[in-house]
Amino acid sequence: MSGQNFAFLLVLVAALGFFSYNIQRLVSYLRLGVPENRLDHPERRTWNLITIGFAQTRILRERGAGLSHASVFWGFLVLTAGTAEILLHGVWPGFSYEHILPRPLWQLFMLSQEIFAVIVLVAVSWLLWRRIVSPPKRLQGKEIHNTEAIIILFVIASLMLTLYTTGAFEYAANPAMRDVQYGWFRPISSLLGAALSGAPEGAMHAAFTVSYWSHALLVLGFLNFLPYSKHLHVVSSLINVWFSNTSGPGQVGVMKPMDLEAEVEQFGALDVDHLSWKNLLDGYSCTECGRCTAACPANITGKALSPRKIVVDTRRRLMEKAPLMAGELDVEGSATLLLEAPGAADAFGNRLLDNYITEDELWACTSCRACVTECPVSIDQLDIINELRRGLVLNEGRFPEEVQPTFESLETNASPWAFSPADRARWSEGLNIPTYAEAFAEGKRPDILFWVGCMGSFDDRAKKITVAFARILQAADIDFAILGQEETCHGDPARRLGNEYLYQMLAKGTIETLDRYEVKTIVTFCPHCFHQMGNEFPQLGGNYEVIHHSTYIERLLNANMIPLTTEHGKHLTMTYHDSCYLGRYNDVYDSPRESLKRALPILTLVEPERTKDRGLCCGAGGGRMFVDEKVGKRINVERTEELIATGADVIAVACPFCMTMMTDGVAKLESAVTVLDISEVVAGQLAPIRSRELVAGD
Repeated sequence: MSGQNFAFLLVLVAALGFFSYNIQRLVSYLRLGVPENRLDHPERRTWNLITIGFAQTRILRERGAGLSHASVFWGFLVLTAGTAEILLHGVWPGFSYEHILPRPLWQLFMLSQEIFAVIVLVAVSWLLWRRIVSPPKRLQGKEIHNTEAIIILFVIASLMLTLYTTGAFEYAANPAMRDVQYGWFRPISSLLGAALSGAPEGAMHAAFTVSYWSHALLVLGFLNFLPYSKHLHVVSSLINVWFSNTSGPGQVGVMKPMDLEAEVEQFGALDVDHLSWKNLLDGYSCTECGRCTAACPANITGKALSPRKIVVDTRRRLMEKAPLMAGELDVEGSATLLLEAPGAADAFGNRLLDNYITEDELWACTSCRACVTECPVSIDQLDIINELRRGLVLNEGRFPEEVQPTFESLETNASPWAFSPADRARWSEGLNIPTYAEAFAEGKRPDILFWVGCMGSFDDRAKKITVAFARILQAADIDFAILGQEETCHGDPARRLGNEYLYQMLAKGTIETLDRYEVKTIVTFCPHCFHQMGNEFPQLGGNYEVIHHSTYIERLLNANMIPLTTEHGKHLTMTYHDSCYLGRYNDVYDSPRESLKRALPILTLVEPERTKDRGLCCGAGGGRMFVDEKVGKRINVERTEELIATGADVIAVACPFCMTMMTDGVAKLESAVTVLDISEVVAGQLAPIRSRELVAGD
């Protein structure tokens, strides 16, 4: 081993040792978080890693920037193998893949290095132009490390250039090896080397050494810069994707269960050590791309919330507190924290809530999951927001003043509004719809429970949807019943607003009622009820088949069970607004559209600019239905403008919350557009004779 090789070995060992130390340090910080099992369903997690991590399906949702970033990622995957060879060659000069691989395979490997280096250079050039010359809005903001990103891009470009210059100088310095080591499989290095072949070989040897060391030092420097920068995601993002639940396993969008009887000092989160280790890993993995914030309806309309800032602030707070807490974690039962240590005052005087993330940010969230859907590395911003909301409500009793009447009404009336429970079934008067109590008294077990929900029971506009869907069920001769006065709110608004105690009280009461009547299958037209009872009730032991009415109507239409008129009237242009809890939470996009097309064959269905999993929230989710929108533009107005811009005569919805928000938006914009639920559209096409028979006494 020569002196140069020995020096290279020392540098390599030092660099890898320092990198290893920093990774262990960062892993130790994760121990500050609450334990959480993320080892279930390894097959699903591995599939997520392949599709989201390696195939970059999420990042490619934005074609231009997405393709550029994916190209850099794929380039690094390919070039890493070559980098390993370069580093090993620095220690053992005779090491080369040429001696390991068959020559044709080795030549293809060398060709891949040259081609992908060009691809990365082109992608980096475009990304630099985009950062410096024409940065989009989402790449602007005080939480963005723009200078750091530009430096990193220049480093990557330098790595690619030194890869070529190293090959070119080697070509020029060693004429004897040109026929063996160079050729069609190293086209760029060969061309550059040929251009330098007239230079003195000694000078070329020196240039080769400088270029080689420059490339190696850039690689090792870049590696050790990662743990101290936002580019830590280069190391953690693939790991984060594997451990994430944002695309499964299990049902996406399900809030974490909470044991309210556990002997703990607090519930929910007020600081980083109350969040799970996975929430903290999300902070490491954030690329600061801003796609989450660009898709956030609250941010779009001028509210304080930025999902990116939520994650970045979580990382910042962790880096402030964890270094001092790490000693305590390493020594069981002993407090080894040095309160006099630099930064100790901030570490223990601050907390994530209030000092980093404000109440206004948290309460602006509509829980639409747009941020989660757009994140290219599967970060769950909403999970952090939900835990902080729980901490606010359960530990400190802090929530918007408008929510107090909602909580009180849920406690006393089992409804978010102060309506009498005795009025729940008034909408059904004259429709001959049995209750489960009446059916049980006659020894019957209805096939379907029609879960009406609070909106469908009490809101005058939503009651029209209730009647329309009941008419469809009767027209299809479905054996169904309702709970009537025994139906209560299942607690979803309370849970989304952070009041887990009230939620569990209401949910357990609902489950008790459902089990008493041996309910197996539930159909509801409220996506919030659909999601809560179908996906979150199992946490409390309530297991039922829950179907949204859009899916159920499609099934009935496909089975030709709904008698439709052959007279369709005038041609209509219609647009459909996707409910977040139906779409992004449960992946139901086609059923509502297919039901509309089947009911109205002459219908023209037009899509708004933001549609399906890119759709914009109506603004009512996450408990926002019960909180005044005092800052910025109203979200429902923003969305209604998009829908009206399609030129549609009718806005179709599949959610009573969306119905209220879209109807209000149309009124504020003084538009003549009509807003209808899909069940109203289908019910309006029922065969006349059959539909008249549905109402008693008609």
